[in-house]
Amino acid sequence: MKKILSIIAISLGLVACDLDQLPQDAISPETFFNTENDLLLYTNSFYNALPSAEDIYNEDVDNVIKTSLRDELQGTRVVPTSGGGWGWGNLRSINYFLANSGKCPDKKAVAKYNGLARFFRAYFYFGMVKRFGDVPWYSTTIELEDQALLTKARDPRTLVMDSVMADIDYAIANLDASRQVTTITKFTALALKSRIGLFEGTFRKYHPEYNLPNADKFLDACISASEDLMKNSGYSIYKATPATAYMKLFSSDNAIPDEVILARDFSDELQVYHNLNYYTMTASYGRPGLEKKLVNSYLMADGSRFTDVKGYETMQFYDEVQNRDPRLAQTIRTPGYTRIGETAQLVPEFGATVTGYQLIKFVSAPKWDTFSKDITDMPVFRYAEVLLNYAEAKAEKGNLTQADLDISTKLTRDRVGMPNINMDQANAKPDPYQAAQYTQISGKNLGVILEIRRERRIELVMENFFRWDDIIRWKEGQALTKQYKGMYFPGPGQYDLDKSGTIDVVIYEGTKPDIKGAQLLKLGSDVSLENGAKGGNIVVNGHITKKFIENRDYLYPIPKQERLLNTNLTQNPNWE
Repeated sequence: MKKILSIIAISLGLVACDLDQLPQDAISPETFFNTENDLLLYTNSFYNALPSAEDIYNEDVDNVIKTSLRDELQGTRVVPTSGGGWGWGNLRSINYFLANSGKCPDKKAVAKYNGLARFFRAYFYFGMVKRFGDVPWYSTTIELEDQALLTKARDPRTLVMDSVMADIDYAIANLDASRQVTTITKFTALALKSRIGLFEGTFRKYHPEYNLPNADKFLDACISASEDLMKNSGYSIYKATPATAYMKLFSSDNAIPDEVILARDFSDELQVYHNLNYYTMTASYGRPGLEKKLVNSYLMADGSRFTDVKGYETMQFYDEVQNRDPRLAQTIRTPGYTRIGETAQLVPEFGATVTGYQLIKFVSAPKWDTFSKDITDMPVFRYAEVLLNYAEAKAEKGNLTQADLDISTKLTRDRVGMPNINMDQANAKPDPYQAAQYTQISGKNLGVILEIRRERRIELVMENFFRWDDIIRWKEGQALTKQYKGMYFPGPGQYDLDKSGTIDVVIYEGTKPDIKGAQLLKLGSDVSLENGAKGGNIVVNGHITKKFIENRDYLYPIPKQERLLNTNLTQNPNWE
């Protein structure tokens, strides 16, 4: 029976609470924290802070497009009265544990579980800093009478992030050096340090307006943590047949421990499920589909650029997906696609995808298609991310070599039989299509940074909302304001998407045609094209204006109620 990560119910009532409250059914330090099992029981609750399955697969920025747009994309966020991500209950539980764990006489166990607690404190504060920037740093529990702490001002981001790195270094030094896909270990902590270092280092580099020093210090931290993991952990890129290896990594019921460092565990036996299959195959969840710019970014199978092919802009579906990076056909339905364990070839279903590019990443066998009945494990950290972090950090620092690419991006490319990035060629002829999307890069490594970003976007699509974090740290909010598009159609007509001899889609005007078995899409109603009856790419949410305010939207606002309760809390720029 699979061990279920993060769902161990703790009868002691360790639930989230406000800063000025003890945990419900408060634990008496005199009667608890006496054994390693006590420490284990308490810290099991921390795993609830990890993302849910939906938080992992439900990406909807500019990679995966839906029928609706988040407020962040429309520019319609407002200062909330309360909530808004300004929650501190998880932190209080962590600090309460750290204040009392020392009562256990087993000091080796204390160090281990303190390492786990400090991992989660680093994880918590990393999330808060990404969202709000400066935040109050609390390393102790707060009682009702601690008015000075309850009303303290936001600490500088520099102080908070230095404290975060101290926490994660302690976790690395004290957690078990083992590979356990559902338990946090030293290697999970190294993966987190790699992620934190890359985010903070590039954020500081690309956001000079915040006057944050020492970007290279965080890039170095990313590099050193990644190198430690790469050399000493034994993780590898999962390999099988290039045409299926990438897809199998995500459709496996059980996380593949060769590559997955930490996963959310789901189980039919224990009736712990998520909703991925249903999400990708019904109209109930926004009909998610890949966006055209991402589809265009997949290289040809020989490593050349699809966007260098003459006429790529008006290429229809069957032709555009031929001889591409195999990950494209393992991320969306392409001609010849069959469900796991079945033989019927399926084309994209426009009732389930607003762009025509229907997602298959994470999709498992048809037996799990029922609402909220899917059991595929969901990766929180995997080795491929660490490799990409390493390559990007080295490139941003300016000391990347081809040898560095050969031990990082080459491995993710090798999985699917793609040639590696050639650093000299990339820098000699930067891709203009990618450069138009990322406007803040300059310098001698412009070309290779563009290629690493391409690789990251393709490899990590639909995982952990990486794309939002990437856009934020690269200062590329402008990318979110472009018109989102889907497949190209030359106009109304009948279309055989997979060249099987059967009409799959009919785009029509006027009277609905009687064509059995075809998907009937009325132009201007069921589907919109850029130039109407003259054809073009599918236009998604063309009636909704997207806006990103550069001097405001890289951070979220502090809720009004919090600033009324604590008048020392300042608001983020231009959210007043």
